[in-house]
Amino acid sequence: MERLTENSFAKYDPEDMGEGLVWTNERRVLERDCHIFKVSTIHRVARDGREGDFVEIDSPDWVTMIPVFVGTDGVERFVMERQFRHGAEKVTIEFPAGLVERGEDPIDAARRELLEETGAICGKCTLMGRVCPNSAFMNNHSNFFLMEDLQLVGSQNLDDNEEIDVITIPVDQAIRLMGTRQFDNGMMMLALGFYLRSKVTGCI
Repeated sequence: MERLTENSFAKYDPEDMGEGLVWTNERRVLERDCHIFKVSTIHRVARDGREGDFVEIDSPDWVTMIPVFVGTDGVERFVMERQFRHGAEKVTIEFPAGLVERGEDPIDAARRELLEETGAICGKCTLMGRVCPNSAFMNNHSNFFLMEDLQLVGSQNLDDNEEIDVITIPVDQAIRLMGTRQFDNGMMMLALGFYLRSKVTGCI
């Protein structure tokens, strides 16, 4: 047994894209169309001859919006939503979010979803980051937008099965609670991470 050092493994090289690890697609079989995503089995072959079947979830891209404003009390606040989530079977508190429709630009989807879910628009919408939610079996990306200069222009325009309470919460309180209690949606932690990175580094 030896002590781990910086030389125990290969060092990160930004030019090394790991081409030798890529598996080649041989065939794809659609197993089920679940409306908001499709489940397929893909047969892939590695460079050394190994092969196997892998599950892929084909989903539209997602958008998550981080609406932020300073209240009349001088406190910076997030606009967030409280709703029942059928996967977790509980009420959660999250940033506004939704699906990108076919042919829609993610920034347009973000503005549309914010208006539909909260009745608000933003004067400034900035892409903070774009990630794959789970690259082990999902093929989509989630886009995170910072939304500023907010104005309330109408009421909610929700889908038939949606029921959303819109709330505001001080940013420092949301930071403390994120990852606990009703704030345990992992995508919201990612959104908060992008927001905090912009605050610390100025990088958006």
